[in-house]
Amino acid sequence: MSYEYIKAFHIIAVMSWMAGLLYLPRLFVYHSETDIGSVRSETFKVMERRLLKAIMNPAMIVTFILGFWMLILNPGLLSEPWMHVKIFCVLLMAACHGKFSKMRRLFECDKNLVPPKSYRIWNEVPTGLMVVIVIMAVAKPI
Repeated sequence: MSYEYIKAFHIIAVMSWMAGLLYLPRLFVYHSETDIGSVRSETFKVMERRLLKAIMNPAMIVTFILGFWMLILNPGLLSEPWMHVKIFCVLLMAACHGKFSKMRRLFECDKNLVPPKSYRIWNEVPTGLMVVIVIMAVAKPI
């Protein structure tokens, strides 16, 4: 498979992963405003679980596999300072994914202790990381 196709599928996987990272904390905002045990709360649990397990987890895995594959095919990228920043931000994105996964498990067990405002703040973290990652990958400022 050519490098360009790997890159294209990598971008598709990243877009899918980002969609979930932007949507899941928004679901948490609405979920945190519902009564425990309500039909609405149980519906949010299903939506959050399916989003994480069916879309976000596979998209993240494909993103990493294809990213590593591109680095194997073009190892010179690892000597670029912009790539170091990008990789660091991608690792922060993965940590954010893990944090969201933990938040989802707490909702699943009806143990959410976080106010809606906190989820609104968490909703912005992936956006900030995405901005830095795209600037690094496209403009290569450093």
